[in-house]
Amino acid sequence: MLTLLKKIAEIGIVSEPLPAAADEPWLREPLQAEILAVLGRALCIRHVDAGSCNGCELEVHALNNPYYNIEGAGIKFVASPRHADLLLVTGPVSRHMEQALRRTYDATPEPKLVVAAGDCACSGGIFGESYASCGRVTNVIPVDVTVPGCPPTPTRLLRGILAAVKARN
Repeated sequence: MLTLLKKIAEIGIVSEPLPAAADEPWLREPLQAEILAVLGRALCIRHVDAGSCNGCELEVHALNNPYYNIEGAGIKFVASPRHADLLLVTGPVSRHMEQALRRTYDATPEPKLVVAAGDCACSGGIFGESYASCGRVTNVIPVDVTVPGCPPTPTRLLRGILAAVKARN
């Protein structure tokens, strides 16, 4: 154990420095206030991973951390499409997920909103259309708002959600 600690002390820190914060509080907080002002109530989101690499999912999960605190803005994720107001779809739609995505869309009550998040959901990304992929989400279900990025930042996701809600009102 002592040998290992000595080696660590000799080498020092070899990891990369922390990246600069991309989303400043002065950008995030007005977005949350605007979402709450537009909604006036809670917004329930059903997230559907249609076949992504999970990069977008990491950013979607970041929305739930204390830094972004979307629950405080009146936005929550639900397990059933029957309780959802908005579908947040990530990834290109794989052939195996095509029917499941259509069923999820059909199970969501009206008026429903759909946000395609990430380059793959918006355009098919590097996967495109093939024997295994239907490509972008609009090839399977109608989409109200697209949020490009690989992956999109949590702030961009919040902006996309707000744009969808504003379009409905």
